[in-house]
Amino acid sequence: MRTYCLHAPRAERTCRLAEQPFSTILTRQKGIRAVERIISVTLENKSGSLSRVAGLFSGRGFNIESLSVAPTLDPTVSMMTIVTSGDDRIIEQILKQLNKIIDVIKVVDLNESDAVSRETALIKVHTRPEDRAEALRIADIFRANVIDSSPTSYTIEVTGDVQKIQAIIQLLQPLGIKEIVRTGRIAIAREPIRAVSSQPRPLAKVD
Repeated sequence: MRTYCLHAPRAERTCRLAEQPFSTILTRQKGIRAVERIISVTLENKSGSLSRVAGLFSGRGFNIESLSVAPTLDPTVSMMTIVTSGDDRIIEQILKQLNKIIDVIKVVDLNESDAVSRETALIKVHTRPEDRAEALRIADIFRANVIDSSPTSYTIEVTGDVQKIQAIIQLLQPLGIKEIVRTGRIAIAREPIRAVSSQPRPLAKVD
């Protein structure tokens, strides 16, 4: 638990005990709405690279909603997707500090471009005999897969955006969710669509 001292009039000046990040507290104090941001980081696949990025966030009090990382086609390079939140000033600080890390090759704020994001969740549902058909029906509606089964449970795999993941969780909760694991989001920028000229091509001359 950390102690944060926020600037306030002398009569109201207090030090607050909080588990939440300083960036979140500061944003609330100023009445600024925190916006969720997805940041893509390309970095060298070296020992300690991940800990340096995570240490930047924890050391400066920046919040991490989720983080996922895996090698690219080049095994010496990894792609990291970070979901964080904050106002424009906080996000600008995060981007600047990430670019200062020696292992980082490229940093992209995917909110500034058209991007597609997905998340995978594994949900273990407790199923009584009378609920098994309902669990399968819900999985079918969301195009989810049952990847493991036992006499008392189903393990369901579902992939989609955050709204889809939250929706299937809400429907499965009345049946009894025993365990859930989520990957966190991964995201990639879309390729820009080039406008196709509507002018007809000139006909080739025939000799």
